[in-house]
Parts: sequence; structure tokens; C-alpha cells
Amino acid sequence: MLQHSFQNSRFHKLFPKLYSFMNYRTKRMASTLVETKRDGKVFLIAINRPSHRNSVNLETGRLLLDAFKQFESNDEVSVAVFYGKEGNFCAGYDLKELASWDTTNQKSSIPYAPMGPSKTVFKKPIIAAISGYAVAGGLELALMCDLRVAEDDVTLGVFCRRFGVPLIDGGTVRLPHIIGLSRALDLILTGRAVKADEALAMGLVNRVVSKGNALKTAVELANEIASFPQECMLADRRSCMYAMYDMQTLEGAMQFEHNNGKGIIHQESIEGAGKFVKGSGRNGSFSDWKSKL
Repeated sequence: MLQHSFQNSRFHKLFPKLYSFMNYRTKRMASTLVETKRDGKVFLIAINRPSHRNSVNLETGRLLLDAFKQFESNDEVSVAVFYGKEGNFCAGYDLKELASWDTTNQKSSIPYAPMGPSKTVFKKPIIAAISGYAVAGGLELALMCDLRVAEDDVTLGVFCRRFGVPLIDGGTVRLPHIIGLSRALDLILTGRAVKADEALAMGLVNRVVSKGNALKTAVELANEIASFPQECMLADRRSCMYAMYDMQTLEGAMQFEHNNGKGIIHQESIEGAGKFVKGSGRNGSFSDWKSKL
């Protein structure tokens, strides 16, 4: 009743100060659902719904999409780190909100990407720092990222299998590409839980660290990636993504790789080779780049 009255123009006219306060509070609460922070060349994005295990509702999804658009459009940052606040990465879509949806308006009421940024093709790398649960739509958000750093007590899985909620945020597309069709079907058909060691063995995550250290490690990794010559790194990343998702033939992928990379030779490669000649990077050393972090 209060919600209806709050949106009613009559309420606005009768109680202008109360209306203004409630409107401000609503916007303030929404703005804290997703937090962003710039740390040098790294852009941090956090889901902040810890009381809901950082599950995503429509408002959170919209704010997440806005945050990732900020990252993509900001030329001052090179890598994003994506995480969940206070112990969980993301427990998927908010089932309490889903249960309240109108079942009479079937197709038109379903958002294209309920989790927010999940179907966006990004131009710059993103690292997921995973703690606690990364399940259902939360797993799909983790799969959206280039790399995944997981704490040793994490739980991943297609937990939405139990409730008849489909993977419509890229899960059925990305998961087979990342871990292979057979393993992907094992997770998708059974909905079973996957712990950190198994996730690392199957390539579902890239690093496993002790509890409480995923974010720190992800930021360090992001800084390392940001320290390299960026145009070359981004060109190689584009070629990988094209070969994995867009190529129609092997020959076409090889041609794309050549066309995509050849311009980098004059931009960064010749200068980089000169550094090697002068002694940098000998014997596989990364010390000259890590010193910039």
C-alpha cells in the first residue's frame, strides 16, 4: 500500500518532504548495490548484497552493466577485477524476485541478460575474484571473465538445475568452450557442486588461493597484465576470442590472427625487442615489468 502511495502523484503533493526523502533513500540504496573503485590501471567492480549472498536482482543487474560500461569506456584503466562483498562472489539470480514475476506475460517480460553484463563482449580483460558461492547465474558471471582466481573453499555449480531455471546468461555458450563439452554437460545436467581443486583441474578456474586472498591475488594479477605493452596484449586476446567463438574455418582464424597482429609489430614489438637486446627479460625474467607494479 505504501509502495503504491509512494508512486502516486497525490502522495507527492500531500507530503513533498517525505516523498523527497523516500525517493533519495531508494536511489541511495540502489547505488550501493554495486561498488566501483579505480586503483591505478585496475578498475574494481563489486556486488554488494551480502545479505542475499550477492544474488542479482534486476536493479543490481542494471547497475552491474553500467559499471562495466564505465570500465570499457575509461581509457585510463586496462583490467577489471570483479568480486562479491563479504564472503560470496554471487549466488545467482535472486529467486525471491523471480518468484514474484508475472507468469501471464511470458516472453516479453524476460530480460535478454537478467544478470546484467553477462552477454556483453568486452574489449579489455576482466578477472573474477571468487569467494564462497559462484553458482547458477553467479557461475555465468564468472565465466564472462577472462580469468578466475578462486579461494580454496569455494563452491561452483549450476545450482539452478534444481528449480527449473535455465542458463540464459551465456552459461551454455561459454562453459563448453572453457572446460569442454563432456565436462560442461556433467555440470549442466546434474547441477552438482564443484569445489576448488576439481575446478582448477578441469580449467574452470585459473588460480586457487587461501581463503580471504582471492581479491588481493586478482588485483596483483591485474596489475601484472596492465604492466605489459597493451596493444599487443589486446590484439592477441582478440585473436583468441575470434578463434574460439567466431571462426568458421581454421584458415580464417589464421588470417584473422595475422591481420589483427601485424600492425602491432611497428607499434610495440620493435621497441620491445630493443629492450631484450639491452638485457631485459633474459632467462624468462619478468622482473623489469613487475618493478612497475
